[in-house]
Amino acid sequence: MLVSAKEMLNKAKAGKYAVGQFNINNLEWTKAILLTAQECNSPVILGVSEGAGKYMCGYKTIVGMVNGMIEELGITVPVALHLDHGSYEGAKKCIEAGFSSVMFDGSHYPIEENIAKTKELVAICDELGLSLEAEVGSIGGEEDGVVGAGECADPNECKMVADLGITMLAAGIGNIHGKYPANWAGLSFETLAAIQELTGTMPLVLHGGTGIPADMIQKAISLGVSKINVNTECQLAFQEATRAYIEAGKDKEGKGFDPRKLLAPGFEAIKATVKEKMELFGSVNKA
Repeated sequence: MLVSAKEMLNKAKAGKYAVGQFNINNLEWTKAILLTAQECNSPVILGVSEGAGKYMCGYKTIVGMVNGMIEELGITVPVALHLDHGSYEGAKKCIEAGFSSVMFDGSHYPIEENIAKTKELVAICDELGLSLEAEVGSIGGEEDGVVGAGECADPNECKMVADLGITMLAAGIGNIHGKYPANWAGLSFETLAAIQELTGTMPLVLHGGTGIPADMIQKAISLGVSKINVNTECQLAFQEATRAYIEAGKDKEGKGFDPRKLLAPGFEAIKATVKEKMELFGSVNKA
């Protein structure tokens, strides 16, 4: 069954490792991530953007698919189903549909409005036992229509939002979605350290995990990051493996067209990517 991300992230914070959030886009991606988490004995968070939610026929469909897979595949590691960069309305819809965790991204609002909306969702999630992620300081790049310039959050504003009773906090520290440009200045560890000092035991979230050097990942974890989001890297791995399969002409072998064979290389590529990230984040054998 689906669980809140609260316990797994509190354990990660105390144990100085991070739990991976891997975004899902279809059945194959979901199955690959769940099987890898089970093989690695690692807790895992399945992220769903609002765009991916629409593509997969809606939030109730996703909840049914994930719950069915957990049962049919015999998944015993902790699994949270989490709305990624959700609007206020989107968060409420996911709560109603049966998600075990939601993110409300109010970073584009004035801090007062961000706080007011987050506070309302804290009350709802507390009553239902769900975990809630909030954001301060817009994350750079573009993901599913959500655009940010890679801001560094104000540590004092981070404390204000953390004190509302959220489960985890995403704070901009120069990180971006998608590929990092050659002239990227890197993560602002000064900002992260200041946020960690003011928010204490609050698990911190690092968005845009694709392309961040391993040493920066490890340093971020040492400064309180307990959840790291990965999406673009899985997309690129899936794309490359599928393209190579088609260019080799293997999709034309045999009789007719079999989508299961076409998607198999991408499925294996995602499994390999997820395993590599779980090892880097230190979540293997932490379930």
